[in-house]
Amino acid sequence: MDHLRIEPAMVEQLLDRRFVRVFDLRYAPGKHYYVATRRTAEDLTCLRSDEAYRAMAPDAVSCFVVLRLPGEAPKLLLNWEYRYPVGQYLLSVTAGLIDPEDRDGDSPALTAAAREIHEETGLTVGPDDSLTVVNPAVFSTPGLTDESNALVAAVLHPADLSALSTDGAVGSELFDGFALFTQAEAREMLRSGRDPRGGYLPLYTWAALMWFTVFGAE
Repeated sequence: MDHLRIEPAMVEQLLDRRFVRVFDLRYAPGKHYYVATRRTAEDLTCLRSDEAYRAMAPDAVSCFVVLRLPGEAPKLLLNWEYRYPVGQYLLSVTAGLIDPEDRDGDSPALTAAAREIHEETGLTVGPDDSLTVVNPAVFSTPGLTDESNALVAAVLHPADLSALSTDGAVGSELFDGFALFTQAEAREMLRSGRDPRGGYLPLYTWAALMWFTVFGAE
């Protein structure tokens, strides 16, 4: 199937900041489409060939963390993270950017996931735990940005919750504690579309709830 090709000459950079860039994709005379991204002009997803697009590494990883505590049913671990554009603490998954050094290994997503889980929860992925790629890359909102996230499931077997901590979080990250949910509680949140505080759900949290209700007890 034929589709529109964006060429480098059709791209104009409008904003260049440390954490975000904005480009104008002039896909036809007098026609403009804007993309916000962390990528440089040379690395924009829209400029990749079909083969390069299918092989590209994601920008970040979002983790579905399941805890199997002794004698208890599996529970989904989420955190309350402050989201600056919303101005609220939202029920969120553990997540973070894939660093350049992560890309040197066989699975950048799994390497980044183990690091982010330790930084944001205090838990260490051990030999009896599992990390699995649920999806190699999903786009956050391709109508606005080309950012993509790998989805990784982490099933951990801590002896207790004493290690839970956000002390390893870096940068602008702000947290207001953790929340654990059974499959029944996750299903109820999916029905209501709201978190226990009455707020709305980020899409990656919704995806974690969906995955957990289907696969979390396996």
